Amino acid sequence: MKRSGINKAIMDLEKLLQDLSFALPGFCSWTAEDWQDKGVEYNEIRDNMLGWDVTDYGLGEFEKQGLVLVTLRNGNINNPAYKKTYSEKILMVYEGQTAPLHFHWNKMEDIINRGGGNVIFRLFNADEDGNKLNTDVEIYKDGCRFTVCAGSDVLLMPGESLTLYPYCYHEFTVQPGTGSVLVGEVSRVNDDNNDNRFYEPLGRFPEIEEDAKPYRLLCNEYPAAE
Repeated sequence: MKRSGINKAIMDLEKLLQDLSFALPGFCSWTAEDWQDKGVEYNEIRDNMLGWDVTDYGLGEFEKQGLVLVTLRNGNINNPAYKKTYSEKILMVYEGQTAPLHFHWNKMEDIINRGGGNVIFRLFNADEDGNKLNTDVEIYKDGCRFTVCAGSDVLLMPGESLTLYPYCYHEFTVQPGTGSVLVGEVSRVNDDNNDNRFYEPLGRFPEIEEDAKPYRLLCNEYPAAE
């Protein structure tokens, strides 16, 4: 991705957050220059990958398959210094964009439509080896439990949420004509390095063409504390 495209995606999410009156922690507005004097007292942000994240999954088609998001809080299953057992993210899905099919080996999460358009989820069960199954999927949506056919559309309107358990393949997109969506995620600790299982092998962070100055550093770009 071009850095200019990453900058625009971050600005677009900031605008949607402003429109929907969702405030971010102060560190989300730091520039690359601001980060230069942030000491070890901010290592929780560095170590747990809090902050901005833009991905095209290595496909180079961000407008079709990609996400821009902010990790607001997170623990770390690999570092006993961090005791949190939970994570929270806020993200934006553009109309026409899809988050590709994947599940988590360990993470359970609630996905919440925080405002804007409507979200369409498609769900599949997986076996222990990660194979996608064509069996009915049990759904937990805002306190209601029901069953849907594998791969059928599950609609989330603003304010609605869906609970996703480990080994539940899911992809999501925006219902055409409803506009960009602000999506929240509340979950167990997030571990993108080890806990994501994509149906098709995909990358994680984009290769960046530096055609502009970073508007915000991404969560894998912070300088080490001195």
